[in-house]
Amino acid sequence: MLTEKTVLITGGTGSLGKVLVRRLLSGEMGLPEKIIVFSRDEAKQHAMRVEYQNLKCPTDEVIYNNFQQLLEFRIGDVRDFHSISAVLPDVDIVFNAAALKQVPSCEYFPFEAVQTNILGPENIIRAIREHNLKIETVVGISTDKACKPVNVMGMTKAIQERVFIHANMDCKNTRFICVRYGNVLASRGSVIPLFHEQIKSGGPVTITTEDMTRFLLSLDQAVDTIFAAIKSGRRGETFIPRVPSAKVTDIANILIGNRAINTIVTGIRPGEKVHEILVSEEEAHRTISRGNYYVILPILPELLPKEGVGEIIGHEFSSADNLMSISELKKQMEKFNLLLEQQTPGEGELLR
Repeated sequence: MLTEKTVLITGGTGSLGKVLVRRLLSGEMGLPEKIIVFSRDEAKQHAMRVEYQNLKCPTDEVIYNNFQQLLEFRIGDVRDFHSISAVLPDVDIVFNAAALKQVPSCEYFPFEAVQTNILGPENIIRAIREHNLKIETVVGISTDKACKPVNVMGMTKAIQERVFIHANMDCKNTRFICVRYGNVLASRGSVIPLFHEQIKSGGPVTITTEDMTRFLLSLDQAVDTIFAAIKSGRRGETFIPRVPSAKVTDIANILIGNRAINTIVTGIRPGEKVHEILVSEEEAHRTISRGNYYVILPILPELLPKEGVGEIIGHEFSSADNLMSISELKKQMEKFNLLLEQQTPGEGELLR
């Protein structure tokens, strides 16, 4: 799919961007001609470059060799039209992973979220339109919080989705598609790294509410969703992975294991949701199954396919439904190597 293509990843030094770069360097989607990592953080770009330079494992030899030949780092910001315009010429595929995504940060600095999450995508579209760029595909990376949004982060990401969907009307030679997924296991700022640090520090482990549930998705599964959208997505479609979910209290208890560590309930943070929803009741009537994914068809009728679209799912897709059992959740966390090494209870310690 990407052989001899020039690929641009905005926000390429983030958790998702780093895994996406590594997967692209492996050649599994074909070997690109160039991979451009575009971000405004020079320290993270330097750290990423050094990490590749220091690869030692023989199994990483292909990735190391491809890094030497293909990877290019560019300082810039999607919020700056001239900055993004300068990097887009000669690009074939754009993955827009640049985002302001911490929910409390967006609540306290809402217009900063608007500039990154809405104006940034609009700058990409504007550059393609005004400079008549021959970009084949733009993939917008979205979030469950864009579905029935109750916080600034979700509101801005919901508008990003609509901005990209409408771009298919203005930029006839470019396919704009989106992917939307929930909590990513062990990504920067997510709950599991927080629990790890709290447990290593002796506790307590903080939970905002005992009712909270989350979808569980690895970074590689997030990239799988992006690749699936690239392979089979039609203009204006939004891809959603069909992944399991769990109670956050169960996640905490499995990580704590037999340690004498308490949990405390701190209350909902500003803008935080109790459950993640990836397909709303309203969207369910234009959502279909496609392999391991749900696909939301575009809301604009001009973009809908004329042929049959498949069976409509007709129901909401929420993390509150079909929760994993404790044993299923533990296997899932073992699979992704997320369990901390268990200790042997000593005298005076309590077994949970």
